[in-house]
Amino acid sequence: MVLQYQVPDMTCGHCVKTITGAVTTAVPGTAVQADVATHRVTVTGTDDKTIVENAIREAGYSPTPA
Repeated sequence: MVLQYQVPDMTCGHCVKTITGAVTTAVPGTAVQADVATHRVTVTGTDDKTIVENAIREAGYSPTPA
């Protein structure tokens, strides 16, 4: 399954690293792709939206399903 989020407050490489680390820690085995230009985060390897969204929020960002 592929989960996609708009994360408007993801603005730089540090944000990408923080979000990627938060998601992969919360759900080991996932792959995270983030595009700063479009503010889109794509997560593969899980279908648990709640855990992924909570991990991004706990990292300090505001995801909305895309």
